[in-house]
Amino acid sequence: MTIEEINKLCQNTLIGHLDIEFLSYGEDFVEARMLVDQKKWQPAGLLHGGASLALAETVASGGSMLLVDPTHFNVLGLQVSGNHISTISEGFVLARAEIVHRGNKTHVWDVKITSSEGKLISVARVTNMIIEKKQKRD
Repeated sequence: MTIEEINKLCQNTLIGHLDIEFLSYGEDFVEARMLVDQKKWQPAGLLHGGASLALAETVASGGSMLLVDPTHFNVLGLQVSGNHISTISEGFVLARAEIVHRGNKTHVWDVKITSSEGKLISVARVTNMIIEKKQKRD
């Protein structure tokens, strides 16, 4: 699976509605960005923590999808936890997920979310389940 395929797969989903775009990946990381605008604010005009956690789970799940054969396996978020360090109200945030554990049934990712200027906004840990797809019967 490629970055282009993942971005296309995400269209017309929550990921697309949150304006999350995958940018790059390597053997042990994946990066995505999200536009920070009024759609993602909490009432005080700052990025909503839930939007940050959705970004973290999205980038980590995309990373797991790049590590498995998507024709044979599904990737499902099992656990997400985060700490919000700072605030932002406009521009883009960049999420970089780095794999901590690559097992046969689980992947664990550490995610750092920063502003375009490099200011740390949030940190998260995401655990994904890797589930074999069941064969369809004729």
